[in-house]
Amino acid sequence: MVEKKTKRRDFLFTATYAVGAVGAGAVIWPMIDQMNPDASVKALASTEVDVSAVDPGKTITVLWRGKPVFIRRRTQEEIAEAKAVKMEDLKHPEKDEDRAKDPEWLVMLGVCTHLGCVPLDQKGDYNGWFCPCHGSHYDTSGRIRKGPAPTNMEIPEYKFVDANTIKIG
Repeated sequence: MVEKKTKRRDFLFTATYAVGAVGAGAVIWPMIDQMNPDASVKALASTEVDVSAVDPGKTITVLWRGKPVFIRRRTQEEIAEAKAVKMEDLKHPEKDEDRAKDPEWLVMLGVCTHLGCVPLDQKGDYNGWFCPCHGSHYDTSGRIRKGPAPTNMEIPEYKFVDANTIKIG
């Protein structure tokens, strides 16, 4: 008789613990799940841009995470000009090949690295971007060439989904 009560008691303890663990999980899971980002935050994490209508020599601006992103389809002359720049002439040396995954397309944050202004396209001494607020001049690769900005314009994480679509983020 002793063995039967022991087995029954062990079963009752095990069943109680199992029900308690399931109950604790049911209470804790919603608290943990609510810490995940909501759909609006996830939607801002990346954006896909159709670039099929962008002609060579033109720039489009899209918003990503509340910031402007310049997507420029560069001409062969602009690409050659950007590649010909000597590294010692740059304030923040970066090769054009390191900034543009595909030489024809330049994707970068449209924010001046001096004080966060939005530079103007195809302006300035290097026919790239010019920030009229404080006089920073960027070349056709978005590299700082003249003015108070300390670094080149930032290149966001991006990839080509297909020939006409760029995914930023």
